[in-house]
Amino acid sequence: MGASFNQKKDQQLTNRPSLQPQDFVSIFWRSGFEQASWNYERMQNLGFAFILSPAIKRLYPDKQERIAAMKRHLQFFNTSPIMQSLVTGVVLNLEEKKARGQSISGDDITSVKTAMMGPLGGIGDPVWNGTLRPVLSALAAGLVLSGFGIWGPLLFFFAWNGLRLVFRYEAQRVGYQRGTEIINLFGSGILKVVTKASAVFGMFMTGVLIAKWVTVDFDLNRIPILKNLTWLNPVFSAIAALLLTIACLWLIRLRISPIWVLLLLFIVGIIGCAGGVLS
Repeated sequence: MGASFNQKKDQQLTNRPSLQPQDFVSIFWRSGFEQASWNYERMQNLGFAFILSPAIKRLYPDKQERIAAMKRHLQFFNTSPIMQSLVTGVVLNLEEKKARGQSISGDDITSVKTAMMGPLGGIGDPVWNGTLRPVLSALAAGLVLSGFGIWGPLLFFFAWNGLRLVFRYEAQRVGYQRGTEIINLFGSGILKVVTKASAVFGMFMTGVLIAKWVTVDFDLNRIPILKNLTWLNPVFSAIAALLLTIACLWLIRLRISPIWVLLLLFIVGIIGCAGGVLS
């Protein structure tokens, strides 16, 4: 009789509904509100539980199981917001397997979330907020300064939102399909490669932007000794722009307010112009 009861229970678990396409769409749109309810104790936990609620409602018909699942995802959670979709996909995979009776516990799901959120947070902020977003902002500002007006903001809006939304959707899909196989990537070294590549690209673009936007105009005609070297004006200007940018970054790394850095630049400019060095 006990065996018959267990077979009936296993059959009920196997016959539970699986996630439907509309569930993935709903979860995808909810992912943009992850930080809408942020707190200092458990960070993004409320947002993550809100994202998963359509899946939990679908997978757990029993009220007590739904409550347990929601409590499971109200624990501490914090990672790069855009990279969160990859965690969501893997968690959806595990929740579906657990609901259908596979040997996966709530602690297993929590452990996977914890294992993923640190490495993904470490790669997400440098790549998205430290490289892609500043580069797109610079390109948009360049269009505005070049006389293209509204096309600059439009470029940033559509490029930034297009990239992040496509990535979120694909990350959620791949995470759900691959499940815990995704964790193997953390030990393969690919995250370090991506982080290093984004840093190199960011430094390259920083050099390009310095050459285009940072200008220090010398007037060697005002200096008697250097009157015959006016052809060196572009060389001195380029070197000074680079050194000035490095100095500003160094001051900011020392936790000096950017406002004070701007005031210092004003003072240097006024003194240089009054002294006849700067044009």
